[in-house]
Amino acid sequence: MAILAHMRKPPILAACCLACLLAACGIIPATPERAPASPARPYVSAQGREVALYALGLLDTGYRFGGKNPEAGLDCSGMVAYVFRQAAGMTIGGSAADIARRGRPVAREDLRPGDLVFFDTRNAPFSHVGIYIGDDRFIHAPSTRGRVRIDRMSARYFAQRFSAARAYFD
Repeated sequence: MAILAHMRKPPILAACCLACLLAACGIIPATPERAPASPARPYVSAQGREVALYALGLLDTGYRFGGKNPEAGLDCSGMVAYVFRQAAGMTIGGSAADIARRGRPVAREDLRPGDLVFFDTRNAPFSHVGIYIGDDRFIHAPSTRGRVRIDRMSARYFAQRFSAARAYFD
C-alpha cells in the first residue's frame, strides 16, 4: 500500500508543475513593452552621418548672402548645397524654399543626423535651412552674428519659427 501511495505522488506533482507553468504564461508583465523602433528608418544613415560631420567642419565660416563656398562665405542654402555635394555627392541647390520642395517630409520627432530643418525667419515659410546633427541641434549659416554655428531646435526663436523637415537619405 505504501508503494501505491508513493506512485500517485509523482503524477500529482507533475500536474501541479504543469499548472504553474501554464499560469505563468498568462501573467501580464508589470511594465509595458516598448514599441519597436521604426524599421523604415535606421537611427542614422551613413550618408546622413557624413553630411552632419562635414557640416561641423564648417563651424565659424563667415556668412555671405548668396555665398556658395567656404572661401567666399556661405548663406544657409549655399552651405546645405555645398555640404551635400562634398559629403554625399548630391546636387541640391536653389533657395531654402526650393530645397524644401524636394526631399521626403519628416516629423520633428523622427529627425536624424543629415536631415534638413526649415524655418520661417522672414515671414515666409522655408526662408531658412539648416542641417540637423542630432540631440536637438542643427548647424546653419545665419546672417545674424555672421558665422556658421550650432543652435538648438528648442531655442525659443527657432522653436517658434520651425516650418518643416525633409530627409534625403534612408
